[in-house]
Amino acid sequence: MKENIFNLRNDLRGKLNPFRYEHTISVSFTSAALAMCYGADLAKAELAGLLHDCAKHYRDEEIIKKCTRESILLTDDERKAPAVLHAKYGAWLAAHKYHVKDEEVINAIRWHTTGRPKMTLLEKIVFTADYIEPRRDRAEDLPFVRSLAFKDLDECVYQILKGTLKYLEGKGSFVDSVSKEAYAYYKQVHDEKKGEQE
Repeated sequence: MKENIFNLRNDLRGKLNPFRYEHTISVSFTSAALAMCYGADLAKAELAGLLHDCAKHYRDEEIIKKCTRESILLTDDERKAPAVLHAKYGAWLAAHKYHVKDEEVINAIRWHTTGRPKMTLLEKIVFTADYIEPRRDRAEDLPFVRSLAFKDLDECVYQILKGTLKYLEGKGSFVDSVSKEAYAYYKQVHDEKKGEQE
């Protein structure tokens, strides 16, 4: 497994620009740290974090063409928000180019941009790690979200989705319906937890 990780790092270093490669390594390590915190499989978390942006070096138009060529179905929402497509194509690459057999790892790559309702622990870990890794510095709520990530993962996912939707809507950007569904689900989890504490 360790040898495979080193080989994957070398492959990605040659494909991704330096900033994206540094982000990738940071997400991999942050995923591993969250896996330690929540008792998830360390090797799966490291691998999913490492491959989460493996399709990011392609332009949106290229990814659409590649998905069409490989008969990967694209929703209308995905065509309207092509920035999320690197996750879908990345999951395909993980399975077909990097020979990842584990569906849990593939799904963690698949859902790391939009999230989805009822994410698995590994999916929540990679989704969160992508947002909080040390190279990130743009979101105003990062210190709060980073501290929350190691205390309450569901609440952290809710706060990330809430902030992301607010940011995208503020910019007038199209929001994928899966992200809206994920937000609605984790808002309900948040509200129920809040109700229990009152």
